[in-house]
Amino acid sequence: MFDDLFSTVTTDTAGTPTARASSPLAVRMRPATIDEIAGQEHLLVPGSPLRRLIEPGGGGRAAPSSVILWGPPGTGKTTLAYLVATVSGRRFVELSAVTAGVKDVRQVVEDARRRLATGGDETVLFVDEVHRFSKSQQDALLPSVENRWVTLVAATTENPSFSVNSPLLSRSLLLTLRPLETEHVRELVLRAVTDERGLGGSVELDDEATEHLLRLSGGDARKALTVLEAAAGAVLSDGDHEHTPKIGLADVERAVDVAAVRYDRDGDQHYDVISAFIKSIRGSDVDAALHYLARMVAAGEDPRFIARRLVISAAEDVGMADPSALQTAVAAAQAVQLIGMPEGRIVLAEAVVHLATAPKSNAAYLGVDAALADVRAGRIGTVPAHLRDAHYAGAKQMGHGDGYRYAHDWPHGVAPQQYLPDVLAGSRYYDPSDRGYERQVSERLERIRGILGSEDGGSDQSHGEPKR
Repeated sequence: MFDDLFSTVTTDTAGTPTARASSPLAVRMRPATIDEIAGQEHLLVPGSPLRRLIEPGGGGRAAPSSVILWGPPGTGKTTLAYLVATVSGRRFVELSAVTAGVKDVRQVVEDARRRLATGGDETVLFVDEVHRFSKSQQDALLPSVENRWVTLVAATTENPSFSVNSPLLSRSLLLTLRPLETEHVRELVLRAVTDERGLGGSVELDDEATEHLLRLSGGDARKALTVLEAAAGAVLSDGDHEHTPKIGLADVERAVDVAAVRYDRDGDQHYDVISAFIKSIRGSDVDAALHYLARMVAAGEDPRFIARRLVISAAEDVGMADPSALQTAVAAAQAVQLIGMPEGRIVLAEAVVHLATAPKSNAAYLGVDAALADVRAGRIGTVPAHLRDAHYAGAKQMGHGDGYRYAHDWPHGVAPQQYLPDVLAGSRYYDPSDRGYERQVSERLERIRGILGSEDGGSDQSHGEPKR
C-alpha cells in the first residue's frame, strides 16, 4: 500500500525492505547486521535501548516504542531504521516528511493497528526528516506511539528540542548520532569495492583516489559511496579491460568535477596552511584568512578542527579588545557540530570575518602567562587573613575574615583593601591595550586600581565612578 513512497527498495513477504539491484550503491551497501555498522558505538553497546530495539527478543516491551535519531547527514540514521525492521523481522513502512501528509500518517497507523488486532506483524514506521512535519502531522503520530501500534523511528538533522513538538519528544527516546570519523567512512568505502552487494571487485581503488574521496565526503558515508559509484561507472564505461580497472585520483576528480587540492592533513601542508590561516586573522587580513579557510574546506579538513582554532584565536589574539569575538567563535564551533558541511563553511566564514576585522589585544593572554610564571617560580605567598574562609568552626578565632571589606558596601562597589598575597602586593599582570572595547576597560581599571590602593575607598570624587 505504501511501497510507492520509496522507490529504491522492495519488500519481501514479511514486509521488510530489500535493495533492488538497480538501487544506488549507498542503498545496496546499507549494513545488514549490527556488526557492519561503522561508528555510533556509543549507541550500540550491549544492553543499550537501541540495540534492544534492533535485536530479536532484545527487550520486548522493555524496548522503546519511539526513537528519534538526531545527527548530521550520512551518519546512519536511515540505516539504523532499516535494521530495526530487517533484523527483528518487523514490517517496515517509510514516510518522507517532505511528501507525506496527515492523511498518509493516519493511514499507516490505522493499517498497523488492524494488523496487530488480527495477529499480524508489528510495524516499524520510519519518518525521515521529521522536523519538516507540521504540528498537526506530529500530533497524528501520538496515539500510535502511546498505544505501541507502531515502533516509530524518526530521523532529523535539526535539533529536536526546537523542531519536534513537546508531546512527541516526551514520548520518545532521543539518540544523538556522532559525525563519522574518516576511518569509519574508509571502512564502508573499501567494503563497497569488494562486497557482492556493491561493486563486487569489478574495480580497484588506489590510495590517492581513496584519500581524495574521503576528503570530499566530509564524514558523510552516503556522499562517499555516491562519489565512488560515479567514479566506478566512469572507469567501467571506458571499454574492455584486460585487467581489473583501477580508480585513480583523476577518475574521482572527473566524477565529481572537483580537482584535488594538494593538502596532506597529516603532513607539512596541514600545519603550514593552518599557521598561515591564524596569522592572517591575527594580522587582520580578512581576504587572506578566507583564502586559507577555503583551501582547508576544499581539501576536506575536519571543520571541527578549524572551529577549535578559531576559538583559540578569539581568546588569544582578539581578547578583550572585542569580547564578543569569543562568543562568535564558540557559537560557530557549536553550529558546525550541529549542521555539518557543506553549510558549515558559511558559519566558519562569518567567524573568520568577525575575528579578522576585530581590534586585537593579547593582554589577557600575556596576563595569565605572567601570573603562571610567578606561580611556577614559587612566588605564591599566603592568602591574606581577611580574605580567608571564615564560615567553618574555629575560623574566626584564627582571625579569618577579620577586617574584610564587603565591596557592595563601598562607593562604586570597590572596597580599598589588598587582595594579592604580601609577596606579590602591587604586581600587575593585566595591561590592557587602547584598542576596541579594551580602551574602556583600561580607563575603568585605572580608577579601580586607584581605589584599591587608597585608604578611604575613593571618597575623593576626583576619581569619579568607574565605567561599567
